[in-house]
This record gives sequence, C-alpha cells and structure tokens, in this order.
Amino acid sequence: MMPFGRRAGLALGAALSLAWARPASAQMDATRAVNFIQTTGNALVEALNSTTLNAAQRRERVASILRQAVDIEGTGRFILGRWWRVASPAEQQEYLRLFEETLIRNLAGRLGEYQGIRFSLGRSQQRTEEDVLVTTSVERPGTPAFNLDWRVADVGGQPRVVDLVAEGTSLRLTQRSEYSAVVQRGGNQVPALLTAMRGQLQQMQARQ
Repeated sequence: MMPFGRRAGLALGAALSLAWARPASAQMDATRAVNFIQTTGNALVEALNSTTLNAAQRRERVASILRQAVDIEGTGRFILGRWWRVASPAEQQEYLRLFEETLIRNLAGRLGEYQGIRFSLGRSQQRTEEDVLVTTSVERPGTPAFNLDWRVADVGGQPRVVDLVAEGTSLRLTQRSEYSAVVQRGGNQVPALLTAMRGQLQQMQARQ
C-alpha cells in the first residue's frame, strides 16, 4: 500500500486490522495477487500525489479505492468474532455500517495527509491455495522506507485484501481483541461496542 512514516504505517495497520474473515471461494495464485496489489497501490499513489485535488477530495478518492480493495464485510464479521452470533440482526447491520465508515474514514484520513510517496512491490509468497502474501515497500520524502505485507484472497470471485502484516504480526487480531474487550466491559452486550464506535466516529468527523 502506500505511504506514511513507519509509525503511521503501523497505526494504519492497527486501524485496518484486515482479516481473512471467511473462506476464499477460489484459488488465489501469486500472479493474480501481485497484479491486484500493484493496481491498487498505483491508484492510491496517483490519488495521494494528485496536484489537482484538495485534501478532502484526495480522502474521498482514497476511500473509494479502499472500498473496492478491502473485504470490509468479511473483515468486520471476523473482528466481531463470537459476538456476531450474540448480536441481533439490527445490531449486526448497525455494526457493519459503523465498521465500514470508521475504517474508511480512518484509512482515508491518514492516507490523505501524505504526498510525494512511492510504492514498490517486493516478494510474494503463496501461503495456501487460497491466499497470497504480497510484500510492499512504502516511501515518502524524509522517511525511511518500511514494509507492509498484504494478504490477498478470492472473495466472491474477486481478489480482496483480507489481512495486513506489519513486522511479522498479523494485525487482524489486534482489533478483534480490542472490540471483544469493549463488549465484555459492557456486560457482554454488543450495544456497548456500537456506542463506543459511534463516539470514535464522531471524533474522526470532528478532526476531518
């Protein structure tokens, strides 16, 4: 993916917490995964480095790209984990709405702050028949390059990002643990998480 300093990249990873959230529906080969990440990365770099778009427009463009690249619904369901079965249908629907908006605003806001970035592909590794790990190197002026690994799988017949790995750690589990802790502190009730997510979203909207 793209650029921001190493610390910001890790923050993005933690926010993203992209998960291999459901079984892939078809085999994912390395060439297909690499091409997908290359295309996505190029689109993000083009949007971020645009001189014709203002900051808000860059964020919107980045958000649109991310919605196409990430398995948001599957990721959200995985992160909620066992609490998904506890939630009512209405709570599930509200959770997915809040999850998508929070995720996209977080990523688009962070990415939209940076310009002059460079993105390059590294190695790719076939983990299983269903997923491939693609390493990318991200640079921006005055900041050392850092690596982010993107796990890509087939979701509904299309390649999608389903996990992000930073410094060898799969970050999908971080958000899952945090969300679960919020639910447990709220008496094992999913509405406690929804309330916290609404508060987080309000804070993000105020900053943007």
